[in-house]
Amino acid sequence: MYDHLGLKVRDLAASVRFYVAALEPLGHVVSSQDETVAGLGPKDAPALWLYHAKSAAGGVHIAFHAADHAAVDRFYAAGLKAGGRDNGGPGLRADYGPTYYAAFLLDPDGNNVEAVCLR
Repeated sequence: MYDHLGLKVRDLAASVRFYVAALEPLGHVVSSQDETVAGLGPKDAPALWLYHAKSAAGGVHIAFHAADHAAVDRFYAAGLKAGGRDNGGPGLRADYGPTYYAAFLLDPDGNNVEAVCLR
C-alpha cells in the first residue's frame, strides 16, 4: 500500500546511527544520504526517509517485518546499543495473535519502532 514513509528528526546523525543499527538485522541499509536527509530500506530501494527538522513531534509507530525471531532479537539489541530506548522487549504477543513475536524501541525522537515476525 505505501511506497515510503518520512519522519522529521531533530538530530539526523543520531537517528541515522539508530536506524542503521536497528534495521541492519532486518536487511535494511542506507541507500541515500546527504546533510539534510537519509533514505533507508532494502538495497537501492529506500522506503524510510529521515528529514532533519528543527522540531520533531515523535509519536509515530512504524513496524518492520522480520524474517525470524532471531532477527527481532538482534533488532532490539542493536537498537538499544545505538541509543534506542526500551518500549517492550522481544517476545510473543499472544494478545496480538498466536504467532506475533515482536520487540519495540523508542527512537531518538520518541517514535515507537517495532520489528515483528508472524511465524
